[in-house]
Amino acid sequence: MISIADVTAAPLDIELTEPFGIATGAQTLAANVLVTLTLSDGTTGTGEAAPFPAVNGETQGAVLDALAAASSSLAGLDALRWRPAVGVAEHALRGTPTALAAFESALLDALCRRAGISLWSFFGGAQKELVSDITIPTGSPEHAKAAAGRAIDAGFATLKVKVGGVPFDHDRARLAAIVQAAPNARLVLDANASLSAEEALALLEALGHAKGQVALFEQPTAKLDLDGLRRVREHGGVPVAADESACSAADVLALIAARAVDAINIKTMKCGIVEATDMIAVARAAGLGLMIGGMVESKLSMTVSACLAAGMGGFAHVDLDTPWFMKDAPLEGGWLERGATLRVDQIGAGHGVSCTLRR
Repeated sequence: MISIADVTAAPLDIELTEPFGIATGAQTLAANVLVTLTLSDGTTGTGEAAPFPAVNGETQGAVLDALAAASSSLAGLDALRWRPAVGVAEHALRGTPTALAAFESALLDALCRRAGISLWSFFGGAQKELVSDITIPTGSPEHAKAAAGRAIDAGFATLKVKVGGVPFDHDRARLAAIVQAAPNARLVLDANASLSAEEALALLEALGHAKGQVALFEQPTAKLDLDGLRRVREHGGVPVAADESACSAADVLALIAARAVDAINIKTMKCGIVEATDMIAVARAAGLGLMIGGMVESKLSMTVSACLAAGMGGFAHVDLDTPWFMKDAPLEGGWLERGATLRVDQIGAGHGVSCTLRR
């Protein structure tokens, strides 16, 4: 039997190039956690937890404490029976889904490295590359215009614009500035559950002819306001995606029953990898579109998500941009990037990312 010999965790602090602001708060530092899992034959794998207090209430300290408390129950588990092992971890790490995602990433990384295959191959190898958007965080219209111009010059065709949490006219001015700088860009509006249906619809109308640039409106209304999501979907004239409202396969079923959205944003940090694959299956069965996203994650966990999305295929919307907001990250390897294009078929074994963090 190949068992889990050890699971350890350490802070992974990475400075951001600018505050990553959303409607509910901002991060100036990615206070993440690096998880290292060692198998009984000495093979190691790594994973990353990316708590974002303004989104999920998790903190770096809570994740470290949860992993320390769970380590004894995880050691000795049969690593080859990895789904039952994840079931044990899910119970032990209840309340800290980012810790669960990091454990799953580290376990699968170790198993794939031992087998000599990539996570991309493990998930199916459906397509070789993805094309990501890039986020325009909250801020002034001037900042938004400059950021949009830089993104277009760097080769990004889709801009994800954070809205909400500010007066209506401020968002309207920011959107106008972005449209001026990028009149041909596809736009993904993301309110992070901060608007009412009426406010979301008014914001779309304020765009005028530029509403045609909106490819998706992500989580315009509150997490539990499925009726509001449905109203925006039915009256806004643009596709609507669920993020905060979709944290499990059961959530996806509720969204389907309510006819609330057109697409689901899959994030491993919301629920872990196993639950994410179940969410994908349910969404596909209902004909919903798929988006891959994340919290403020480094290239380590973002490469895992890229392998999941490209490996399984069929993701029309890709939002794996936060590594571009980080500087001096102690990481090497992972996807190969060319502008907005992320290639994952040449990664090597596991997720292909190595960390030079001194512990």
